[in-house]
Amino acid sequence: MLEETVLADLTAELPSAVRLQRLVKTLREYFRCGAVGLLRLDSEALCPVAVEGLTREVLGRRFIVAQHPRLTAILAQRETVAFPPDSTLPDPYDGLVDNHIGAPLPVHDCMGISLYVEGNLWGALTLDALTPGTFDERAHSDLQRFTLLVEAAVRLTRLEQDVRRLRLSRSDAAKDISERQEGEIIGQGPTIRQLLDELEVVADSELPVLLTGETGVGKELFSRYLHQHSRRRQRPLIQVNCAALPESLAESELFGHVKGAFSGAGSARAGRFEAADGGTLLLDEVGELPLAIQAKLLRTLQNGEIQRLGEDEPRHVDVRVIAATNRNLHDSVRAGHFRADLYHRLSVYPVPIPPLRERGNDVLILAGHFLELNRARLGVHSLRLSPDAEDALCGYDWPGNVRELEHVISRAVIKALSQGARREDIVTLEPELLDLPLAVSTFSTMTASEAAVTSRRDTPAESLYDSVTRSQRHAIRHALERTGGNWSAAARLLKVDASNLHKLARRLGIK
Repeated sequence: MLEETVLADLTAELPSAVRLQRLVKTLREYFRCGAVGLLRLDSEALCPVAVEGLTREVLGRRFIVAQHPRLTAILAQRETVAFPPDSTLPDPYDGLVDNHIGAPLPVHDCMGISLYVEGNLWGALTLDALTPGTFDERAHSDLQRFTLLVEAAVRLTRLEQDVRRLRLSRSDAAKDISERQEGEIIGQGPTIRQLLDELEVVADSELPVLLTGETGVGKELFSRYLHQHSRRRQRPLIQVNCAALPESLAESELFGHVKGAFSGAGSARAGRFEAADGGTLLLDEVGELPLAIQAKLLRTLQNGEIQRLGEDEPRHVDVRVIAATNRNLHDSVRAGHFRADLYHRLSVYPVPIPPLRERGNDVLILAGHFLELNRARLGVHSLRLSPDAEDALCGYDWPGNVRELEHVISRAVIKALSQGARREDIVTLEPELLDLPLAVSTFSTMTASEAAVTSRRDTPAESLYDSVTRSQRHAIRHALERTGGNWSAAARLLKVDASNLHKLARRLGIK
């Protein structure tokens, strides 16, 4: 019985994500349907929390309620809302259901119900069946009856999160952190979840934090997460791009100046430290600060005092500093470009942000997020990735990280539309539209004989996709030969995630 299974999970010590995933799986089996989605309402959008029978990248999407009439209808009522097989309302999951990837959903049954927690609208539960007639009157009433169990599971998850925050924070204000803030960083892999847990703890400590990582990993986003989970979140978060500060204006920008302090200073002006008083100051690209400014910044960190340019009396400020850099500051200290004492002040708690290539399948969840943004921005009915495109994303090294992924998806969508794809259709992105540099780099692994054969003029023209596939197959086999068949070592040699390498190898027919 469904009730017994769900109740057993409610009383078991399960991680929240596991409990909700087991819930949607149980519902799918009970109703014998193709897909189930549990979605949380976040402002004007529904965010998938757990799905079964839908593509993994759906978890990164944000469905704007006003753009999806079916979701609007579900949220507008407390009872089960059913859509007949001949309904003309567009389905938000078109092209996103397993076994129907990239294709419009055939005539099917659909029903859903709104979910309430503590009297407030929390989100929705949706069910899709590919066989018309699956959801009869009994199914409608069963969904209405089971809603109490679903809401209990959601409520338990929220209670567990609240208790956990209370344990992590000595401030009662921590209870008011909104779920919208929690959802800003997209990813469900163990690497990113562990990092967020760590940041939640250090956020309450008031320690200076140094965020390090490659360009494009989202250091600014993680600094915002730190601020929003701190006691200072009701106060401002001020950001300074140190790389964009001219040396002649850096001191004035950070500490302010009085009228007449220099040519052009027609009035007094507060600096960024004063603007952040009581809150948080993010020093982005801190490794680019001139040495002369580093000394004054050190004094501020030591005694909490600043001095406006041209002013004799110091001013006291209460600012928490978060620094971020893509440089190795330890090397900069050795080279004499960065003060050792300032480095130790800023790096009381260093936090390395993992590159995208170390985040496993998060690349697909992030890709889904960017697909949905582009779908809404460009007015496309539905956007999705082909299975081969998903493999290409998972197999790429992402030197530009999340920022590069965002640009790759945006360019691919624009290319698809410029090549004739219609906005009212389901637009499926193939690997060649992604135009990943991997398509070029893998050719370097070809043997001389292969290159000679490929370059022969009498050889029939080969598509870019076929060329990339052949080159990828050769690169993987060559890496396995060099490592004696050790897949983990081969993944390190190819600079890809081991799980992604296995997936790519299966697609390429390599055993």
